[in-house]
Amino acid sequence: MQYRRNGVITLDNENSYFSKPDDRGVRYYQSNNTDGVQVVKRKKSNSLLNSLIVFAGIIIAVIILGVSCNNMINSGEQEIRLPSSDYIAVVYVEGSISRSNFDSWGSPYGYQHSWTLNEIDRLIKDSNNRGMMLFVDSPGGGVYESDELYYKVKEYQRITGRPVYVSMASMAASGGYYISAPADKIYANRNCWTGSIGVTIGTLVDVSEFLSNYGIRTTTIASGRNKSMGNYFEVLTQEQNDILQALVDEAYDQFITIIAYERGMDIERVREISDGRIYTARQALELELIDAIGGFGDALDSMKRENNLLHCEVVDIRHRHRSLLSNLLGSVNLGNINVRGDAAAVLDLLEKQNRSPVSYLCEVLAHF
Repeated sequence: MQYRRNGVITLDNENSYFSKPDDRGVRYYQSNNTDGVQVVKRKKSNSLLNSLIVFAGIIIAVIILGVSCNNMINSGEQEIRLPSSDYIAVVYVEGSISRSNFDSWGSPYGYQHSWTLNEIDRLIKDSNNRGMMLFVDSPGGGVYESDELYYKVKEYQRITGRPVYVSMASMAASGGYYISAPADKIYANRNCWTGSIGVTIGTLVDVSEFLSNYGIRTTTIASGRNKSMGNYFEVLTQEQNDILQALVDEAYDQFITIIAYERGMDIERVREISDGRIYTARQALELELIDAIGGFGDALDSMKRENNLLHCEVVDIRHRHRSLLSNLLGSVNLGNINVRGDAAAVLDLLEKQNRSPVSYLCEVLAHF
């Protein structure tokens, strides 16, 4: 039992008590031992320390859970459960059409190329699938990946004979338009930006003069005069410029040939309007690059009505990518942890720039 006397808490033992807190929140414990010697102990308030310990424990637990979830997600791609009755599949193509969309923690984000191709293969084999809608919200991407997805859509059409519609969201530029071209009908949101029909190999930069200002000299060992072309330590020769331009021109000819064939347009007319510019939905409609202006619901309703699919369920084929760990820590940019000099920072930026592959990419929209 304990009782209070003049602000002091007294225990059963009359010789032992806790004092009331002083102005620093400290209590004192006093007791007389059997030898009559008085013992005084301090009992500090540990509320802040305890709170920090609890908080640290929670963070550690969350990280462990995040790592576990991250490992489970990355250990194998998810598979969408498909209905056992008739359905329309909506395949989402969001973000850059690339096979390397991974964050600093190794978790996939945005469009996943191999996964998307595999899911379309499943749709091809599934007799319950009655049609496919592509929901495109992309600035484009790699020439190889865009062409592979284009051919997968064509394979779906050829094998199944089922309808393919496209719903363009905020943007379906360059490679985003490339993959849309074979659709039976293309709808674009009224605020959609599309077009940007063209090819880029990125910007090649010569920094040799910049390096000389820092007293840096470089030597490139190569087997031929064009083996190291694009190296930003050397000036690009006219011959090398012509070689790279030929790569771009061939990919460009492939692009406009596909548009002319899929949209039933004269190839010279396509070439005339394919100077890389971005078109609004209304401009694209006037140029016959799309079939109608409308949202996703308009495209879906049209697809159902025009193909006797009103009874069909709608299933989203969308990669659910972010793990718990990357959700918590994905905003941390590991590349910015080290403090580096101006020269090193500039060179890092230029190295990333020079790694750009030949692509069907709208560079302006890629930053949105």
